[in-house]
Amino acid sequence: MGDRRVGFLHKLAFLGRGHQYKALERDEAETLIDGQWDLKAIEGEKAVVALSPREACKCHRQDLATVLHVDLDSGLSEFAVTQRRKIHGWNELVADHTEPMWMKYLDQFKNPLILLLLGSAMVSVLTGEYEDAVSIAVAVLIVVTVAFVQEYRSERSLEELTKLVPPECHCLREGELRHLLARDLVPGDIVVLSVGDRIPADIRLTEVTDLLVDESSFTGEAEPCSKTDSPLAGGGDLSTLSNIVFMGTLVQCGRGQGVVIGTGENSQFGEVFKMMQAEETPKTPLQKSMDELGKHLTLFSFGIIGLIMLVGWVQGKPLLSMFTIGVSLAVAAIPEGLPIVVMVTLVLGVLRMAKKRVIVKKLPVMETLACCNVICSDKTGTLTANEMTVTELVTSDGLHAEVSGVGYSGTGSVCLLPSREVLKGFSSISVGKLVEAGCVANNAVLGKNAVMGQPTEGALLALAMKMGLGDSKDSYIRKKEIPFSSEQKWMAVRCSPKTEDQEDIYFMKGAFEEVIRHCSMYNTSGLALPLTPQQEALWLQEEKRMGSHGLRVLALASGPELGMLTFLGLVGIIDPPREGVREAVRVLSESGVSVKMITGDSLETASAIGKDIGLCNGRLRAMSGEEVESAEPAALADCVMQVSVFFRTSPKHKLKIIKALQESGAVVAMTGDGVNDAVALKSADIGIAMGQTGTDVSKEAAAMILVDDDFTAIMSAVEEGKGLFHNIKNFVRFQLSTSISALGLIALSTVCDLPSPLNAMQVLWVNIIMDGPPAQSLGVEPVDRDALRQPPRSVGDTILSRALTLRVLTSAAIILSGTLFVFWKEIPEDRASTPRTTTMTFTCFVFFDLFNALACRSQNKLITEIGFLRNHMFLYSVLGSLLGQLAVIYVPPLQRVFQTEDLGALDLLFLTGLASSVFIVSELLKLCEKCRSGARNGQVHPEDV
Repeated sequence: MGDRRVGFLHKLAFLGRGHQYKALERDEAETLIDGQWDLKAIEGEKAVVALSPREACKCHRQDLATVLHVDLDSGLSEFAVTQRRKIHGWNELVADHTEPMWMKYLDQFKNPLILLLLGSAMVSVLTGEYEDAVSIAVAVLIVVTVAFVQEYRSERSLEELTKLVPPECHCLREGELRHLLARDLVPGDIVVLSVGDRIPADIRLTEVTDLLVDESSFTGEAEPCSKTDSPLAGGGDLSTLSNIVFMGTLVQCGRGQGVVIGTGENSQFGEVFKMMQAEETPKTPLQKSMDELGKHLTLFSFGIIGLIMLVGWVQGKPLLSMFTIGVSLAVAAIPEGLPIVVMVTLVLGVLRMAKKRVIVKKLPVMETLACCNVICSDKTGTLTANEMTVTELVTSDGLHAEVSGVGYSGTGSVCLLPSREVLKGFSSISVGKLVEAGCVANNAVLGKNAVMGQPTEGALLALAMKMGLGDSKDSYIRKKEIPFSSEQKWMAVRCSPKTEDQEDIYFMKGAFEEVIRHCSMYNTSGLALPLTPQQEALWLQEEKRMGSHGLRVLALASGPELGMLTFLGLVGIIDPPREGVREAVRVLSESGVSVKMITGDSLETASAIGKDIGLCNGRLRAMSGEEVESAEPAALADCVMQVSVFFRTSPKHKLKIIKALQESGAVVAMTGDGVNDAVALKSADIGIAMGQTGTDVSKEAAAMILVDDDFTAIMSAVEEGKGLFHNIKNFVRFQLSTSISALGLIALSTVCDLPSPLNAMQVLWVNIIMDGPPAQSLGVEPVDRDALRQPPRSVGDTILSRALTLRVLTSAAIILSGTLFVFWKEIPEDRASTPRTTTMTFTCFVFFDLFNALACRSQNKLITEIGFLRNHMFLYSVLGSLLGQLAVIYVPPLQRVFQTEDLGALDLLFLTGLASSVFIVSELLKLCEKCRSGARNGQVHPEDV
C-alpha cells in the first residue's frame, strides 16, 4: 500500500510538469481514496473531546458511542488510539517542576532576619571580626537548609497523587480484551471492571452487574455506591452520578464495563491535581512575626549607627571612626542566635509531639497551632471511625434496644430500653429473631477489626456477635440468593435448617417500604399475627424518626415464601463518632477554637453526628455544597463563621470554605483523610491528615499527621503550640534585654570618653552566655499547664509586642544601671582601667545575665508557680555558666586570658545581691499585674447582677 502510494505521487508530479492529463489506473485511484479516508479519519479523531461527568451521565449508549467515535462491542483501533493520544496525552498526572532546586534554596534567603544576619556577617568581615562572620554564616546555613528540606518534602504531595492512578487495567481494543497499563488509556477506550479493580480513569458505565464502588476517599461517603448503566435525567452533585465511576476509586462488588470519558488532568482526580498545583501554602504567623522582628531590628541597627555618628559629630570626633564603632555595636545588638533557638525550640516541640503519636512535617506549623481559632474537619474517618455500626433496634412488637461498641470487633452489648437489661442469644425472642435474620441474609466476612464486603452487612454481623449469635449463619444451608439491586432495594436468601427437618425459610433485608410489601404477618414474641395498616403506619413513623437522626434504616423479615413473610423489625446503622471526639470538641470550644464539619454526606447524617459530638452546643446551622458554590466570596466570608456543618461538599467547595474563613480573619486547621481533602489540606494554615485511614495524597499535602487517627491529639498539639510561642518570646526577651544593656554599656563608655568596661575576651564570654546554654534552655521550658485554656493568639500579635518591649527595656535599664554603678564605684580617680575594675564589672554583668534568664522563664507567672526545678536543662546551663565564671575569676591560666583577678567573698555577695534586683523587680511587676487582673475579674458590673 505504501509503495503504491509513493509511486502514485511520483507519477502525479511527473504529469503535472507537462500539463498533460491522463486517466489514473485503478490501483492509483484506490490510493487516492484511501489517502482521503485517512485524512478524514485523522480529522475525526481530532474532533473527539473528553466529556465531563455531568454531560456523559445524560447520554444513552448509542449517543455515547457516536460522540466518542467508538464501537462499544469491539473498542478502538490502534490507529484511533495513536491519534487520540496526540491530542489528550498519556493517562497520568505529571507534576510541573518549573523552578530548579537551587532557585528554591536561594528563595530561603529572602527572609528579612536572614538578610540582616548576612549583612552583619559582611560587616564583621570588613572590620576583621572573622570568627563572628563564620559563626553567623554557619547559623544562617543551618536555618536555611532546614527550611528548604521541609519545603521540598511538602511539595511531594503532587508526586504522591500520581500513585493513585492504578498501573494496569483490562481494555477492549480491536475486538480483543487486553491487559494494558492504565497510562495507555485514551477517551473512548472500553474498560472492563471486576472486584478489587481500582478505576483507571473517569468512566461512563454501559454494562453493570451488581456493581458497588467504594468512593469514600473521593466523596467522603462511608457506604459503597451502587452503580447503574441507565442514563440520568440531570447532572447533580458528583456523588449522585450513579452511572459514572471516577479514577482512583475501588470496585468492591460485582462487574461492569464502560467508556473512558476523561483521562489524566481531564479526570476529576486531575481537577484536584490542578487545584493542588495552583495552591500555595500560606505563611505561618510565626514566619510573619519573625519577618516583622527582622525589620524592627534593622531599623534599630540603623538608629544606633545614626545616633553614634550624631554624638561623635557634636563632640567633634572623626565621622569614619564613629561610623565604624556604630556599625560594630549594631552588629553586636543583632541576636544571631535567634533563628537557631527558634528552630531548636520547634524541633524539640516536634519530638515531644512524636511521643504523643503526632508527626509534624513543617516546623513553623507547631507555633501556628497557638493562633488556630477554627478547625474544619472531614466527617468520615476523622470525626467518625469509618466503621458502620448498629446503634438502635426496633422490633415488630415495639421493643426498643440500644447497641454499644463501635466497629467490627464485636465488642459491646445490646441493652433493652428502658430497663437497660443486657440481651444475649434469644433471651428476647423478638430481638433474637431480628438479629438472626440480619446475620443469615448476609455476604460479608469479618476479619481482624475489618470487613470484607459491604460495611452495612459487616455491622449486622458485629451486632450478632454482641448478642452471641455470630454463628447463626452456620445453622442454615443456603440454597438460593436474590441479590440486592438499586431498583428492588432488597436482598433475600432461601435457606434450610441443618438440624431440623423443616421447610425452607426466606430471610430478607432492605428498605422498609420494599420489604413490607412482601410481608403478610408480623412477629410478637415469637408468634406471627396478621399485618394491619395501623401497625404498618406505626413502623413507618419509627423508620422516619430513625432516619431523621442520621441512621441508615434496614427492615428485616423472614418466612416460608416471598409475599408471605413475617416482619421482624428495624435496624438503625451509622458511622458513629470516634471515642474522645465529643470531649475534644468541648475542650477546644471552651478555649476559643470553633470546630466545623465539612462532609460529602447528607444533611441528616451530618446533623446527627454534629449534634452528637456537641458542635455549637447542639445549635447547628448547616450549609450545602451547592449554596457554597453559588455564594459570592464576600457574602460567604460574612456568614461562614456562623455555619457549623457543611454537607454534600466537593473538593472545590472545601477550598472555597477554607478561603472564606481565612478572608474573615480566621487561622484555619483542616483535618481529613481522603483525596477529596487534599487541596483543602494544602491551602489551610494547618493541614492535618489521618495516619491509618488517610490516603498518601492527604498525608503528603498535610503539615501534620495524626498517627492513630486520634482527633483528641489535636488538643495536645494546640497546647504544645501555645507553649512554644511563649518560649520563643521568653528567649527574645532575654537576648534583647542582654544585648541592649551590653550595647548601652559600651556605647555610653565610648561617648563619655571612659575606658572600656569590658575587654575583648570578656565581651566574647558575655556573647557565649547570651547566645549559649542559658539562652537555649529557655526554648525548652515545659509547656504551661494552663496554656490550652488561653484563647488563640491573634495573628496580628508580633513577637516584639508592646508589653514585651516594656519588659525588655525595664530589664535592660536595671542591668545597665547596676553594671554602670559597679563600674563607677570601682574605677580609680585617674579613670584608668584596672584588672579589679573590669573583673567586678564583668562579673556583675554575667550575674545580672543569669538572674535575668531566671526572670525570663515566664512572662506572667511567678517562679513559685512554674516551679524552680521544673526546667532541668535551665538549671544545668545556669550552674555551668556560674562555674565557668568562677573559673575565669580564680583559675590562673584563665585569669591571664581574660585579664581578671581574685574577688573576695564579700565582693561576690555584693554582686549577687545587686544582680538579683533584675529578678526581684520582674517578679514584683508580675505580682502587681496579677493583682490588677484579679481585681478587674472580681468586679461585678450592675448589668451583670
